[in-house]
Amino acid sequence: MVGKLRDMRDQSRRVLVLGSGPQASALIEEIESAQPPRYTVCGTVDDQEPAVGTPDHNRWLGPCDALSEILNRVHPAFIVVALADRRDRLPLQALLEARVRGMVVEDALDFSERLMGKLAIEAIRPSMLILAKGFRNHGAADVIARVVSIIGALIGLAFCGPLLCAIGLAVKLDSRGPMFFIQQRAGRNGRPFGLIKFRTMHPAKEARSEWVSDNIDRITRIGHYLRRFRLDELPQLVNVLRGDMNLVGPRPHPVTNQAVFMEKIAYYGLRSTVRPGVTGWAQIKYGYANNLAEETEKMRYDLYYIKHRSLWLDLRILLMTVATVLFGKGATEVRRRRAPLRPPQQWQPARRPALAPTGTDGVPYVS
Repeated sequence: MVGKLRDMRDQSRRVLVLGSGPQASALIEEIESAQPPRYTVCGTVDDQEPAVGTPDHNRWLGPCDALSEILNRVHPAFIVVALADRRDRLPLQALLEARVRGMVVEDALDFSERLMGKLAIEAIRPSMLILAKGFRNHGAADVIARVVSIIGALIGLAFCGPLLCAIGLAVKLDSRGPMFFIQQRAGRNGRPFGLIKFRTMHPAKEARSEWVSDNIDRITRIGHYLRRFRLDELPQLVNVLRGDMNLVGPRPHPVTNQAVFMEKIAYYGLRSTVRPGVTGWAQIKYGYANNLAEETEKMRYDLYYIKHRSLWLDLRILLMTVATVLFGKGATEVRRRRAPLRPPQQWQPARRPALAPTGTDGVPYVS
């Protein structure tokens, strides 16, 4: 009985990938690298047989016109369509029969989004964003998020008052310099505001980039602990009360980086359509970015948040943030991580429009 239940559980995780090109390979890599493991790839189906001896060939089960026979053989729970060119190639009858039999037929982009909690911006066309569910700013939802943010900020300042005083004193005793670090960041619609943080670095003696990896030697002794547990962000509760930020949203970037990101990262301007946050989905799922490729990877998570933004997602992010504050989980600023699966060409213009918000004079709000 236990063995039968285990077989049923394993079968419910089996994924058959329709396609064997770059998109299919990237999807399979995501599935196999996901932690904890959620799905198992049982094979691929494509009319073009991959080169013998390659991993793609080892997974290949046959051509598209043999899909019905292959389904009877491998019994997948999911069929993920990752064909680069679908014109006259989709085995529609076999896919329809599979759906009737209870198998889930899903597009590769949708499956990847659900699995990884991020959007594959390099494969998204503007029409997909226009027609996709989500990406809507509802007045009522914005008001609720704002009210929750104000109440949360007031409660946070009331309960954390003694902690804020202790941290401020520790910062002053640990190193010379001001207690707070105030930096111009890009807010909603790209408008700049002064973001408040506890100072965690020694003052720079020469001009440096904004990347954390280029400033590791400047981090103070107390700064390492404040950054690990994100306690340096607590003064931003004041920014929330000022209206600059919400508790949850995409993290605001320095205005000095705004113009570069607008040019290099596809759809970057969509970040400015919502109020930035003290914490966010990208910050929790990915952490700090230290180069353009990693900022692009974080943008995938930001787009996911903007698409699926809701009170329940905000509450989930807040709970995950509490775990970070209490245990330092996921807060390491420079850590070894897997490179993005399909990184864009670094320092090449974004292939998709940045969709920059503009003012009444038509000029983008960037520095």
